Amino acid sequence: MSFAKEFSKGLWKEIPPFRLVLGLCPTLAVTTAAQNGLGMGLATTFVLVGSNIIVSLLRNIIPSKVRIASYIVIIATFVVIVELVMQAYFYPLYKVLGIFIPLIVVNCIVLGRAEAFASKNGVALSLADGLGIGLGFTMALTFLGGVREIFGKGTLFGHALMGASFEPLSFLVKAPGAFLCLGVILALMNVISDR
Repeated sequence: MSFAKEFSKGLWKEIPPFRLVLGLCPTLAVTTAAQNGLGMGLATTFVLVGSNIIVSLLRNIIPSKVRIASYIVIIATFVVIVELVMQAYFYPLYKVLGIFIPLIVVNCIVLGRAEAFASKNGVALSLADGLGIGLGFTMALTFLGGVREIFGKGTLFGHALMGASFEPLSFLVKAPGAFLCLGVILALMNVISDR
């Protein structure tokens, strides 16, 4: 397998919330705005890339009986780094994302990539896998957040897009809107893929 192939699979073929249908909790909860989706996606990407590299480096050293526990410790280390950096430099975003930052530790995307890919492949391919899946997740969250923000508030990244006569569909920035938007995007992706 090549670096480019491993990287690109996460951008469409295995894009986490839409293709793998993983990571739906943060996908539905934090995507009330494009900025939230971007922030959560980048935080997850950092954790995914860092943990994939470390797991790949240690894959022959970690005993099989404690591999999952070891992966969780590695992932938790990167989550603490992300959490501290966000508290220090991006505090408003950190407050918005709240509990979903520490919950990256148990995100099935991150743990699944460590178990299914990084533990079986070298550092370069694990880096490509983590980066591709992470950026795909970031794009998905940002897109979903953007759709919900545009039609639910009339803004994108906080900037007004619609005129004064625009009547926002405010339910789109609530929980039912997340499910509706996700369902429509899943359907559109299936139509595109079938063609």
